[in-house]
Amino acid sequence: MIVIKSKYEIETMRQAGRIVAQTLDALRRIVKPGVTTYELDQLAQTIITKNGAKPTFKGYRGFPASICASINCEVVHGIPSKKRVLNEGDIISIDVGATLKGLVGDAAITLPVGRVSERAQRLMETTKGALWAAIAQCRAANYLEAISGTIQDHAESRGYSVVRDYVGHGVGRQMHEDPQIPNYRQGKRGPQLKPGMTLALEPMINEGVAETRVLRDKWTVVTKDGKLSAHFEHTVVITDGEPDILTLL
Repeated sequence: MIVIKSKYEIETMRQAGRIVAQTLDALRRIVKPGVTTYELDQLAQTIITKNGAKPTFKGYRGFPASICASINCEVVHGIPSKKRVLNEGDIISIDVGATLKGLVGDAAITLPVGRVSERAQRLMETTKGALWAAIAQCRAANYLEAISGTIQDHAESRGYSVVRDYVGHGVGRQMHEDPQIPNYRQGKRGPQLKPGMTLALEPMINEGVAETRVLRDKWTVVTKDGKLSAHFEHTVVITDGEPDILTLL
């Protein structure tokens, strides 16, 4: 069941989303060669908790950290570690969730580490572009398939593939709520969008094949062919007019 949020819930999610945005902005500033993903995780936890929120991911189904930090061929759910050191030319996807007064904000970005290749830059730009194109479809009376199809078209028209094993989702009092939001067409319109729906849109786009696999840590998802992957996400609320992005500064 898709939950329509009250004004109070939306405004609380906006506060949570702002904490997420502040956290991602701080992480963006320190991403450079030599930094460990553990350092990123510790900074994120500090910012989230100092703002009166809780890291949504920590402890979720046993996940051991406050952020997901996924490098190069890692798609999502990378576990921060003191042993994972960022190197010049890497790209890193950072996913952050904050829970404030029982309501969740959720967003992700992919960042270059130092100078990166043109192909890495193009993949990141395409994935970010897919997210913004999808957000533009978040209008009342539109259908969910418009979001999914827009992401697929944006990625595939540029020669990339869309991850099918992991999808966007509703968000609110739970990190994952209905509806699921595939980043590809399913051949049906899906639910009609209505004011008060809160959605986490998150294109995950691969340089090579769409297929993925999970590493032995039972969390980290990587591309099956070892090629690069990028991930961008925002939490959005459907309104009577323009889509309202809750995870912006």
